[in-house]
Amino acid sequence: AAVAAAASRQTLRARLYFAACPAIRWLRRTGGRNPWLTSAHRPHSSPPILSVMTLRIYNTLTRGMAPFAPINPGHVGMYVCGMTVYDLCHLGHARSMMTFDVIQRWLRASGYGVTYVRNVTDIDDKIIRRALDNGESIRSLTNRMIDALHEDADALGIERPTHEPRATDYVPQMLGLIDRLEQKGLAYRVPGGDVNYAVRKFDGYGKLSGKSLDELRAGERVAVLDGKQDPLDFVLWKSAKPEEPAEAQWPSAYGAGRPGWHIECSAMSCALLGESFDIHGGGADLQFPHHENEIAQSEGASGRALAQYWVHNGFVRVDNEKMSKSLGNFFTIREVLARYDAETVRFFIVRTHYRSDLNYSDVHLDDARASLKRLYTALDAVPAAGDAGPIDWTEPQAARFKAAMDEDFGTPEAIAVLFELASEINRTRDAGLAGLLRALGGCLGLLQGDPRAFLQAGAGLDEPAIEAAIARRAQAKAERNYAEADRIRQSLLAQGIVLKDSAAGTTWEATARTPGEGQP
Repeated sequence: AAVAAAASRQTLRARLYFAACPAIRWLRRTGGRNPWLTSAHRPHSSPPILSVMTLRIYNTLTRGMAPFAPINPGHVGMYVCGMTVYDLCHLGHARSMMTFDVIQRWLRASGYGVTYVRNVTDIDDKIIRRALDNGESIRSLTNRMIDALHEDADALGIERPTHEPRATDYVPQMLGLIDRLEQKGLAYRVPGGDVNYAVRKFDGYGKLSGKSLDELRAGERVAVLDGKQDPLDFVLWKSAKPEEPAEAQWPSAYGAGRPGWHIECSAMSCALLGESFDIHGGGADLQFPHHENEIAQSEGASGRALAQYWVHNGFVRVDNEKMSKSLGNFFTIREVLARYDAETVRFFIVRTHYRSDLNYSDVHLDDARASLKRLYTALDAVPAAGDAGPIDWTEPQAARFKAAMDEDFGTPEAIAVLFELASEINRTRDAGLAGLLRALGGCLGLLQGDPRAFLQAGAGLDEPAIEAAIARRAQAKAERNYAEADRIRQSLLAQGIVLKDSAAGTTWEATARTPGEGQP
């Protein structure tokens, strides 16, 4: 078994190497330039790198890896289901936003133009209840939560999407889609004023989850008087209830009411990306029923495939349970950022492959900060050369980084390349490699800060006090009072300050977070 496993690993390495060879030959011929891209398709923040057809993505719909080929060559349309804004975002939301931030960064780095849409659900039962409990308007609550979402995402270095539609701005489009479904016999009205989707009339229902209608129906029950023709049918339009505020109601041919949750994304994605686009993403918990229902709605109305690739990120878990507000085991982004710096949190999330579950604990975050410090220590010791220009993807480390990211956005393997580079920088003191380390890290939204500032962040003393202690220690050493010099070093260490002596003098950095650090 051990021999077979070793042979399997050797075969995989060989396949990855030979898969990268055509890209490397192409790069040597073109110098990394993509002659097929127009300026309109190039990323705004950095020059294009390359757009070789080597990227492969795991497609939830087909349950396998597939070469990536966008509908419109050179440009990618991506829709990701965003947050329901009734409370602060938790780390599970951060994981989803980070996943698709890295994906859109790599697509842009690969030379694609990207239209990235991430919606906001600003009307639903939970929002209505929270607003009523708070004694505030729905608009006031959702505006406040959207502002908080932006603050948290910005702190984590998550770039804003191209479009961030609010559901309440697209109610007319939703009503138009419901009308089309009704005309095709896929939607029906019930006496109470609701409109439901007739699941069994859509032949492809269950193809995303991989389950038959009978399997999906197991355990379902029809609520008394809910008007459903089948337990799997779902609501497209909800009739207004007497206790709901006027701002939660819209006029329609079916009477006053509001849209169901699933219809929102079908309408917004179609309005901003068209009836068929490249990538649809979200958390694994959205695969069923939300994304399955989106397919039924959109494809039932248009007769076209909604998305070419379905991408789902794994859960964040605490004590082997999915982190969620409903379970009450969640940590808000703000709670985590009160204890750890934002780049450490980003590194903690990114170093795990997006499809794998992420286990949250202080131990894992402490390890993430210690690992990130290793990379920043290399950049601190050997400052990067000036403007290095576009990445040379024929460099061995860059080619390995690209091969990892082109295999379903393989961030664990890509980050391993960053550590290889850091080791090589420590050995060779090569400023060019330091520039490459910073540039590759930038593809993941990492290593763009000042190395010394990162290493010294979280110190228990202010900088003048630390520098004064270093000066006293130097004086004690000059007077051959080594006991006093050692006492000063130990005193600083107890306060979270590590001294590092070299021929150039003494520098310092903060140790890993101590329990309670950053808390009020």
